[in-house]
This record gives sequence, C-alpha cells and structure tokens, in this order.
Amino acid sequence: MRIHKTVAITLLLSAFICLQAESVTAQADTGNGGNLGVGFMVGEPTGVSVKAWNNDRSAFAIGAAWSLGDRHEALHMHLDYLQHSWFDDVDEGSLGFYYGIGGRVIFTDDALIGLRIPLGLTYVFGSIPFDIFVEAVPILDLTPDTELAGNGAFGLRYYF
Repeated sequence: MRIHKTVAITLLLSAFICLQAESVTAQADTGNGGNLGVGFMVGEPTGVSVKAWNNDRSAFAIGAAWSLGDRHEALHMHLDYLQHSWFDDVDEGSLGFYYGIGGRVIFTDDALIGLRIPLGLTYVFGSIPFDIFVEAVPILDLTPDTELAGNGAFGLRYYF
C-alpha cells in the first residue's frame, strides 16, 4: 500500500513540475488570460481542477479531489492528457469537444489505480479568462482488482 501511494504521488508531482518547467504557450483564446487555469469540479470526484494548455489543441488536466463514491470516500488524484476539436459555428468564445487518456489514484487502504479515458465539452469565454466544462470518464481500475468504473463532473476554471 505504501509503495502505491509513493509511486502515485511521485508520478503526479513529476508531471506537475514538468508542466511548470516547460515553457508552454497556449494558442486557445482564454479571454485575455494565460495558459494555466485553476478552478473546481463538482461531481465524482469533487475538488480542485487545474488545466495547462500546451497549444490550441492539447492540454494537461490535473485533479485533486475527494471521491464520494459508496465504496471509496477518499482522496482522488488524476492526470490526463487531452486533445481538443473546436466547433466553428460559435459567435463568441470557443466551444470544443475533448478526449484523452490519463491515470487516477484513490488513496484508500487498498489504493485504486486506474486508466482514465476523459470525454467532455469545454466552453472558453471570449471576453473573460474563464472556461466551463462537463465530462464523463470511463475508467479501467488496475489495482487492487481489475474492474470498470466511471467519473463525471462539471466545473469552472480561471486562467492567469
């Protein structure tokens, strides 16, 4: 158990440090904001959401939240790599469909480690540095047992 936590925390922190160390310049119009968005998500899990744009089509999303599931009330952390496809017929702001791949850890006595496939919609406001999103995420848990699970949330982020 302790090894699972150590490995998961090391991987998530390493990914976050890499995101901060790399000079990324987002091409997505985040309403005069920067490429780093911080906010919240409500659903399963509920907590903090961070998104760092690499360019106008790809981003990394990190979540640190509380899982409120029936079997696992515990700290949930995830890291996803996302690709975006933007809709053309939007008068103001940007609306996009995103999909990606990532991993998650739920810190319980028997840590759950799984593979995430996020699917969602995001709207980036044109005049203010905010986005809103909604997502559904099929998950394949790999430890302690192999089983299918799912997450879903909506949220808001501020870009700076």
